[in-house]
Amino acid sequence: MKKLFVPILLILVLLLSACGGNQVNNNNQAISPSANSSSAVPSAASKSDTITYQSESGPVEVPAHPKRVVVLTRFLTGNVMILGVPLVGVDEMSKNNPNFVKKLENVSAVSDESLEKIIELNPDLIIGLSDIKNIDKFKQIAPTVTYTYGKVDFKKQQVEIGKLLNKEKEAQAWVDDFDARTKKAGEEIKAKIGAEATVSVIETFNKQLYVYGDNFGRGTEILYQQFGLKMPEKVKAATKKDGFFALSTEVLKDYTGDYVIFSKDADQNNSFQNTETYKNLPSVKNQHVYEADAKTFYFNDPLSMEYQLEFFIRHFLGH
Repeated sequence: MKKLFVPILLILVLLLSACGGNQVNNNNQAISPSANSSSAVPSAASKSDTITYQSESGPVEVPAHPKRVVVLTRFLTGNVMILGVPLVGVDEMSKNNPNFVKKLENVSAVSDESLEKIIELNPDLIIGLSDIKNIDKFKQIAPTVTYTYGKVDFKKQQVEIGKLLNKEKEAQAWVDDFDARTKKAGEEIKAKIGAEATVSVIETFNKQLYVYGDNFGRGTEILYQQFGLKMPEKVKAATKKDGFFALSTEVLKDYTGDYVIFSKDADQNNSFQNTETYKNLPSVKNQHVYEADAKTFYFNDPLSMEYQLEFFIRHFLGH
């Protein structure tokens, strides 16, 4: 019996191996395992469950339809929200963003140190910046994808988030539409204020006044990249390295343009506005200083930029 048992067992193993080596469709036709494969779809069996996203640090298998996403950076919360993907955890600053507060009412506030809390949220995807803490531990909780801030522009960043969330078409559609709308608004604004008119973006933080370059949130991407408005030459030179530059009130005149966007946080020290230096700025005298709520103006995600676009159209064009 033992002699008969071994050959029968080998035959069973070979039959099982043959079945496992080929997928069988409804018509009982053998399909090669490599047929219809791509880097985004590892196999037909997992087609509806996962995709492979090519992240900065290499391929990551992520859910094809994530339902419980944690975003650990305020810079990407709006990117996910605009695509309609459910969030269960976000950073404190996103949670307190006036533009987001209602939409995130039932979403938990977390950080890269909230390991236990995030485990309790049972996320199926975690998104953060490349310098977050505990990244190896997060990878044990759920698929984790990180991005280097500023590595790509805001349009490419949104498309990347779209790829990650399996919503690339939707992300690209927003980029194309926003691109067209901002270019049109920019032409209208330049026609009204003059093509050579200059614009500065300022903000106070920890008793220090700053001016910003063309890629640092606060509407700068729209003003300079999309609208094509000019920044004062001193601002361009001063912000070239870091994207921002600390100012003293005494030199403010040298760094403010014909128009000024003041990203104003009422909780900060804004006493410079009471100085004669500030009051005598041409932009102040001409009522060309437009104050925005800094808490809604910090970011360059799609939802924040939609708000910024409306703000600029309203103040520059009076619509």
